[in-house]
Amino acid sequence: MLTIGKLGAQAGVKVPTIRYYEQIGILPEAERSAGNQRLYSRKALERLAFIRHARDLGFTLEAIRDLLSLSDNPDQSCAAADAIARAQLAEVESRLARLTALKAELERMVVQCAGGRIAECRVIEVLGDHSLCATDHRHPESETGA
Repeated sequence: MLTIGKLGAQAGVKVPTIRYYEQIGILPEAERSAGNQRLYSRKALERLAFIRHARDLGFTLEAIRDLLSLSDNPDQSCAAADAIARAQLAEVESRLARLTALKAELERMVVQCAGGRIAECRVIEVLGDHSLCATDHRHPESETGA
């Protein structure tokens, strides 16, 4: 059995995050020692490592919840897991496209800046007027006012 600190150290997850995962139900509540200290099994460590890896790959907590539910039923088809992974891949590709557009716009701004005074600074000018940008690189959430 592992204490919460040892569990966190082995999985690379901070203690408050472990408590949060317990609170939202993706990590089962720990057993308690006679002194009321949380104690975790090897299975809890494996589950936490799964969560950590999924988070590292950018999966949302809701997707992780679904993937954990699927992993708890190993005899079913993996089509649902594949669909979740494909959706995450599409999100990553979308983010990469936005980042590529951002990179191009920043490069363009820097190249066009003459290095003179702020009054003639192309960086400041472009940041103040989005219509001067070569591409629409806004984040989808910024268009809705979020």
